[in-house]
Formats: sequence, structure tokens, C-alpha cells
Amino acid sequence: MESHSPTVTLACDLISRPSVTPDDAGCQDILADRLAPLGFMIERLRYGDVDNLWLRRGNRGPVLAFAGHTDVVPTGPEDRWDSPPFTPTFKDGYLYGRGAADMKGSLAAMITAIERFLAKHPGHKGSIALLITSDEEGPAVNGTQKVMETLESRNEKIDWCIVGEPSSTEKTGDVVKNGRRGSLTGELTVKGHQGHVAYPHLADNPVHRATPALTELAETVWDEGNEFFPATSFQISNIHAGTGAGNVIPGELDVMFNFRFSTEQTDQQLRGRTDAILKSHNLEYDLNWTLFGQPFLTSEGPLIDATVAAIRDITGMETQLLTTGGTSDGRYIAPTGTQVVELGPCNATIHQVNECVKAEDLDILSNIYEQILVNLLT
Repeated sequence: MESHSPTVTLACDLISRPSVTPDDAGCQDILADRLAPLGFMIERLRYGDVDNLWLRRGNRGPVLAFAGHTDVVPTGPEDRWDSPPFTPTFKDGYLYGRGAADMKGSLAAMITAIERFLAKHPGHKGSIALLITSDEEGPAVNGTQKVMETLESRNEKIDWCIVGEPSSTEKTGDVVKNGRRGSLTGELTVKGHQGHVAYPHLADNPVHRATPALTELAETVWDEGNEFFPATSFQISNIHAGTGAGNVIPGELDVMFNFRFSTEQTDQQLRGRTDAILKSHNLEYDLNWTLFGQPFLTSEGPLIDATVAAIRDITGMETQLLTTGGTSDGRYIAPTGTQVVELGPCNATIHQVNECVKAEDLDILSNIYEQILVNLLT
């Protein structure tokens, strides 16, 4: 039987558990059982149908926390996978399975990094913590957001946080996310008057009326971005009108769109400018907003310095600090004043059929995590 490193072995154990969001499927018990003998306080926080875990070793600052999630997205059609998605499988140096990259591999790397660090530095300064949820890939209502509310209510602060999201592009450590754009979704209903296509003068087509407004929204330059963020982006993601019949003018048009916005904008500014454009086209409409996260940025400080230095020491690379990509649970942690970075394996196959990660990259990631611990807590 082929032997693997402790990090890869632990990743396989986690992958083998079908923890489709919000089901943890026992993954958090595995993590807690590994760290309890090392002096970690185990606190289980269940909100609704979501299991969360807060682990902490030490009762003084500074606090360095690792954050991650045990839940994974659904597999999609299992017959399209080359191997069963919850059966860890090795091929050509890669570990295949749902969650291999996003983000059970990172969780395994965190645990083994902490184990090695404590074996060498049992009297480290400050505290080490882990914030683990099973609700990152789902609504993200009863997960990290609720845990942070609980910590804030008792004035328990995190100084530095490493989120294990798969940040890398070509090689592990080549990209670190030091911030994320905000995410704001609008659900727009433009109202018209249904009628027969042969008698348009007796109807009011909301598709025709809304098209110039939607074009203006799509062509508007909201900002130019800044040193850390690309320009704010507007994208229509869903659009629907009509009864399905070819001879009926629709009575309503439903449009869903999303802003990914930089720190050059606030969500209130985007809402106001959108309303102004829609009103300028004399539309009758309803518009409901959902704010999924504010933009956040860690531009400098001890965590950035320690992370960049650790990647250089372990890999010889100079990492790139970027804020691109989707949202992460860092959006719930950063507003409390915590310095946050996202550092994980390559993201090329996340959420895809045949998700995989290069097995040796998990050991590299674990070594980087360990070096960050050394840089900050010794």
C-alpha cells in the first residue's frame, strides 16, 4: 500500500466524508480529536443546521487564527467523475476528490503545521486558534458570521487570520489574497402590460422599455479601481420574461444582476446610482437588494510580512498580493479589525468534476503555514 505524508493522509480522511453543505459529516470531530491532546480548548457552536468549531490554545494575545470550512459543494453527476468523488484517489501525483482543493487539503495542512510547530515551540507566545464552519459553500448565515458575532459579544479578538481558501494559480503560494471585493446583488422587476403581439398599441413591453436602461447600467464606468482593487464590475446573471408563447407580449421582466465592487464604492452609492439610472428611463419597477459582503483589505502589517517571508523561505518565490475572485468568509472576520489573508492550494479545479490537488503541494502548504506560525509567535 502506498504511503503518504501525514498531511495527505489527513486530507484523504476528510475527503472520504461526504460533507455536502451544510453537513459536516464528522469532519470537525477529526480536527478536534487531533488538537485536543495538544492543549486546545474545544468549543462547538451549532446554529440552526450548521456545525461550527472554535479551537483555541492559549489565553493571551496576539491571537493567530486559521479559518476554514469542512463543507463542500455538490459533486454534480457522479458518472462524469473518473473516480468516486468521496473516494480519495491518486493519479500522476494528484489527489482527486471533492474538497481536495476547496478546502479539505488546506484544513489538513493547518492541523499538521500546528502539530509540528507545537512539538518544536510548546511555549510559543500568544494564542493559536481555528475557526471552522460547515456553512461556507451554502447560505453562509449560520457559520463564520455567527461565530464572529459570538466572539465579538465576549470581546474575544483575533489579531491575524489565515483563511485556507485556494488562492494559488500555478504554484502553491504564488498568489495570496489580501482582500476581496464586495458583492451586491439586485433583483429587478420591470412592469409592463401583457398583450397580443399583433396589437402592441394595447400592451406595454417591459423588455423593450428596460433594454436601454440595462445597456446603460452595463456600460457605466462605476470607478477605476485602485492600487489593490480592479474597477467595480456590473454583470447581469439572470433574465426572464414571457409566458413561453411566441404571440404574447410579457407583462413583467425579471432581471438579476451583481456588483463586485472595490473600496472606491459603498453599497449605498451603487444602489443610489442604479436607482437614478432606472428612473431616468421612466421605468415602473421593484428592486430588492442583497448585500453578500463588504470589500476588505489588509494592505500591510505583521501578517502580510510574515506570510510573504514564509512563502519566500519555503518555496523561493515572491508571492503576488491580489484581491480578485469571489467572496470568502474573510468578509465576516476583517470588519472586527483582524488582519486577514487567504492562502491555499491552486484553484484550477475547484467546484469542478474531477476536483484535484497536487499531493506534494499540500505538504508545501503545511510548511508555509508552519513558517508563518514561527514568524509570528516565536
